[in-house]
Amino acid sequence: MASQPDDEQPEGLSARFFQKLASGVPGVLFTYWLSADHQSHRYPYVSDQVKELFGVEPQKLRENADSVFRVIHPDDAAGVGESILHSVRTLQPWCYRARLRMKNGEYQWYEAHSVPERQPDGSTLWYGQFHNIQHYKELEQHLRDSEAEFSFQAGFQKLIARLSSEFIHLGFGSIDDCIDELLRSIGAFFSVDRAYVYAFSPDLATMTNTHEWCAPGVPSLMADQQAVPIDDFRWWQQQIRLMESQSQVVFIEDTADLPPEAENERALLEQQGVSSMFCVPVRIRGQVMGFFGVDSLSRRSWRRDMADLLIIVSGLLSGALERNRLEEDLLNQSIRDPLTGLHNRRYLMPRLDEILAASNRHGDRFCLAMFDIDHFKRINDNLGHLAGDQVLMRFTDVLLAHTRTTDVVSRFGGEEFLVVFTGVTERDVQTLVMRIMEAVREEEWSVDGKELSITVSAGAVCVSELTDEPATPEAMIARADDRLYQAKEGGRDCLVDAAGLSRI
Repeated sequence: MASQPDDEQPEGLSARFFQKLASGVPGVLFTYWLSADHQSHRYPYVSDQVKELFGVEPQKLRENADSVFRVIHPDDAAGVGESILHSVRTLQPWCYRARLRMKNGEYQWYEAHSVPERQPDGSTLWYGQFHNIQHYKELEQHLRDSEAEFSFQAGFQKLIARLSSEFIHLGFGSIDDCIDELLRSIGAFFSVDRAYVYAFSPDLATMTNTHEWCAPGVPSLMADQQAVPIDDFRWWQQQIRLMESQSQVVFIEDTADLPPEAENERALLEQQGVSSMFCVPVRIRGQVMGFFGVDSLSRRSWRRDMADLLIIVSGLLSGALERNRLEEDLLNQSIRDPLTGLHNRRYLMPRLDEILAASNRHGDRFCLAMFDIDHFKRINDNLGHLAGDQVLMRFTDVLLAHTRTTDVVSRFGGEEFLVVFTGVTERDVQTLVMRIMEAVREEEWSVDGKELSITVSAGAVCVSELTDEPATPEAMIARADDRLYQAKEGGRDCLVDAAGLSRI
């Protein structure tokens, strides 16, 4: 059998004196012995604090060290054993940190320092102590958390700065691409499964998923989320009202915990696989136009300031959408007639280029007709320009009532209007124009109580007629204008096209 060290005290010192000295040292003083074959170990000496801290009897440890090793945290036990064996092989000081189970059942961090000494029989004896470093570990974790938080905040600020720059420099018409990039960036940054934007209808009766980003492997919901009625979702209606009135963020930590009145909402979210979600209102010109949201398909821990961070994102999105709305308004003002609301010549000419290009590539048929209100100058001279404006607006209503959404209706200038009829032949356009002229004649026209008799003249041309010259917008309009002049000369209230003059 391997010999074991004697439990002798230093010469000239009593056991009680040595115990008092050890009691004044923070932590636990010990000598730890390990046999040469590593099969047995014990503490020849261990201070009484081991009982106060861990509930282990010192006398028991002098026989077997297993009781101390059983209070080591399971995740740390293997590392402790390996470090001891390394010290045995190298005779280097044994230093290690591990969590030990306290007398009250909690785990706290301890650090051990000891110096090994090889015994004549090949066993090893360590002289050392271990002390509580929980405070330092907590401080270390706090610093680590602070560093991680600083890194997160810096990363978030950098992300917002980049997205802001992209929104500031976006060109008109590229807003959708920028929103898609925002959702992709935010979704990846927060490690969510979906990020999306919904738009409310003006009456808040429906909502439409306009943009969506999904993490890899996550199915898209966008196709099924178009003009979704909100009537069946009473709880969600209440949340929308809170979004609108208080700019409240909707946070569903767990869909399973939704209140009983949200039964329909819970069923839908569970069908979609959503476990948790945030929704933040998006405002344009002070009005809640929709919301920006993120989904998680599994239970997760959210940051305490998650709502605040998403509000920043929503604010960025709101600003970009508001700017885009303003640009759209400015564009509409530049390409629409302010009186009638119809497209003007600035819109018409490039649109005619597009229609001609499609006709040249695919053989698409189309015709155009130019209308002129007969004797319009008399109305302005006799009744005033305000009366003339009313006639122009009423004639606009007639045109829109007798044309299709695929047709291009524009005010060409003054009392002249131009309509591009798509997908029609020469015979079709004659019928369509005569129908408009008849509707004008049958309309009851009155201004300030005075009855008026209003008629229009028209000149029409089809793209198939231009065989002797290149088909350009200018050439087609010139021919229609020339035929309109012929209609005026022919007595007004008539149409001139390739077949000649026609009356109702």
